[in-house]
Amino acid sequence: MGDFSAAWLALREPADFSARSSQLTGVIAHALAHDDVLEAVDVASGTGSNLRYLAERLPPHQDWLLVDHDQGLITQAPARMREWAAARGYEALIEADGVLLQGHRLKCRVQARQVDVADLTNAAIFDGRKLVTASALLDLFSEEWLRGLAARCRDHASAALFALNYDGRIRCSPVDDEDELVRALVNRHQQTDKGFGGALGPAATETAERLFRGAGYQVRVEPSDWLLSPDERSLQRALVEGWALAAAEMAPDQSEVIERWRTRRLAHVEHGRSRLQVGHQDLAAWPISPL
Repeated sequence: MGDFSAAWLALREPADFSARSSQLTGVIAHALAHDDVLEAVDVASGTGSNLRYLAERLPPHQDWLLVDHDQGLITQAPARMREWAAARGYEALIEADGVLLQGHRLKCRVQARQVDVADLTNAAIFDGRKLVTASALLDLFSEEWLRGLAARCRDHASAALFALNYDGRIRCSPVDDEDELVRALVNRHQQTDKGFGGALGPAATETAERLFRGAGYQVRVEPSDWLLSPDERSLQRALVEGWALAAAEMAPDQSEVIERWRTRRLAHVEHGRSRLQVGHQDLAAWPISPL
């Protein structure tokens, strides 16, 4: 439950795109429509999946800063963005500090930097950025960190869009007697320290909504559940393996029960009869006063 590898991020990207709330993306796009150039920062960006989703859904002139603590992921981001641009017929121009993507109705400058995202005092993250965004992030961090993030957004009058925050819901079909045991253990694991203090886990969206409202923001929340069909075997397999590992870490005395559950669930996946629903929520926040 803590895999941030490029392979995992690529595997989940299609499911992320299908799940995200187009309504909330539209709300933020409207709120920022008056900016000549939309300056955005993607926190814990990985290889740029969040940008790839948003670029064609936001006002067309954009300046992005991708920040992540993982140098390996940041190094891959420009190449992934060039591949994305080529597939859509955009021109990708290499610049000294990044890449410029341009074509019909899009001019998007992208820079990527290794940054300690746990340190919200780093002015380079937020200066001039009217959109602060992240994907699959808030549930990994502590309430203290999230309070600081809301404060930085308020200080810079930035809008915020946080997608795909895990909310604790897992539903498996066919149903197994041990599904609820594993779900409960996974949710306990989600609240352990992921390297950034005690994680909020399933409470992330509710906490973010409270903190951003307290910072003077309007807030909207929409569901963004993964609904995985039997054809999505690779992602389902990775999830089942990850859930079983997390559950066994929380309850070693239940390891045999969990292993039998893993075997049964993987059999459902391999035989094309497994469907999984993983609960996420998207959150959009924008200052009550005009941006």
